[in-house]
Amino acid sequence: MVRIVETSVRDGHQSLFATRMTTQEVVELCKIYDAAGYSAIEVWGGATFDSCMRFLNEDPWDRLRQVRSVCKNTKLQMLFRGQNILGYRHYSDDVVDMFCKKSIENGIDIIRVFDALNDIRNLRQAVESTKKYGGECQIALSYTTSPVHTIEYYVDLAKEVESLGADSLCIKDMAGVLLPEDARKLITALKKEIKIPLELHSHCTAGVCEMTYRAAIEAGIDIVDTSLSPLSNGTAQPSTQALCVALKGTQYDPKIDLDVLHKAEPIATRIVDKYVKNGLLNPKSFEINPNILTYQVPGGMLSNMIKQLSDQGAMDKYEEVLKEIPKVRKDLGYPPLVTPMSQMVGTQSVLNILSGERYKMCAKEIKDYLHGRYGKAPAQIDEAIKKKIIGDDEVITCRPADLLEPEFEKLKEQYKDIARSDEDVLSLALFEQVASEFLKKKYGTAECDEFEMYI
Repeated sequence: MVRIVETSVRDGHQSLFATRMTTQEVVELCKIYDAAGYSAIEVWGGATFDSCMRFLNEDPWDRLRQVRSVCKNTKLQMLFRGQNILGYRHYSDDVVDMFCKKSIENGIDIIRVFDALNDIRNLRQAVESTKKYGGECQIALSYTTSPVHTIEYYVDLAKEVESLGADSLCIKDMAGVLLPEDARKLITALKKEIKIPLELHSHCTAGVCEMTYRAAIEAGIDIVDTSLSPLSNGTAQPSTQALCVALKGTQYDPKIDLDVLHKAEPIATRIVDKYVKNGLLNPKSFEINPNILTYQVPGGMLSNMIKQLSDQGAMDKYEEVLKEIPKVRKDLGYPPLVTPMSQMVGTQSVLNILSGERYKMCAKEIKDYLHGRYGKAPAQIDEAIKKKIIGDDEVITCRPADLLEPEFEKLKEQYKDIARSDEDVLSLALFEQVASEFLKKKYGTAECDEFEMYI
């Protein structure tokens, strides 16, 4: 039997309409999902934390508590970016520790943790803290293809993951580029070398995901991520119902109660219709784009790049930028295109084309990456490019967080006028300006009582 993790209330709406589902909508679906027989429901993390405060005037911690209150039978799962937590810089170990502690206290059972560079050093603290506070820790390896991202590369990483103490391992195919036969070979190799459960997370963007899932299931994958249709396919995950029907009566039958899911379908349809009507959900999000297999560009990165070009009146440069992305990725040592590396590589590709000279202009984040502040690149960075951008500057070779002083208590003191809980301090640590404005309004200390909602 293959187990199912339901993603519609986290990655489903994040991939399709920028994580704008409200807490009320999430809770309404989760109340039904709890009786379906899922292995877990992914409900938190990723972009949900930021979006709650920035666009919905909602407290992300309160969302988690409300979901926990209606899910009595099913484990709740979140996505967590290692030493970045849910932000875009590395945080000190004590902040990572406190975030794991409070996530588990407020209702999370499983923390899926990944690093954009697959630098295992950046995952160590999250694994230790999750286990310390009684949670399950799943390490996700960011999947991509390059001369260095071989089956042997992933098998070696998987052995490190198991020795680190992870409870399970996920292959995180954020761009939907894992092909069926490659999945079969990869899962077969991993099952021979490690004992912990294996999970596969992918997207339907390129049009091959369902075939890849079937190949992975036949190769022995233990868990797959799916999303309730109509919050499935396109840039999201495959349909939960479709996969369950396809596997019904086989040795892989997930045993999900489809009668329960039928009760959720009209609610999900109403939600989708709402966001189509208000313009946040573009029907193009449901389309497939096999070109992604060539350029390795995740859907979110593609839409962000299109916006950058549109804002500059340079959509005529679209194809040039697409062709530049693999070149930039090679220059930078083949980083997987997942947050924050996807945004960094995409922005740099746009700058290279629009400026007319490669690396004439560079984002601060690219300079930080070349200084080693994000961790170790998967492959050798082009030395000429590195010298052009950062000259002979010293490059960090240790774990970046080893250079950070403890900061939680300092943050607590800094924000004592607006933070009323450790959870508030963590919100401020991750998204200072957004959380500051949100908390002032939440506690009635803002100068203006009105809060503009972007939904």
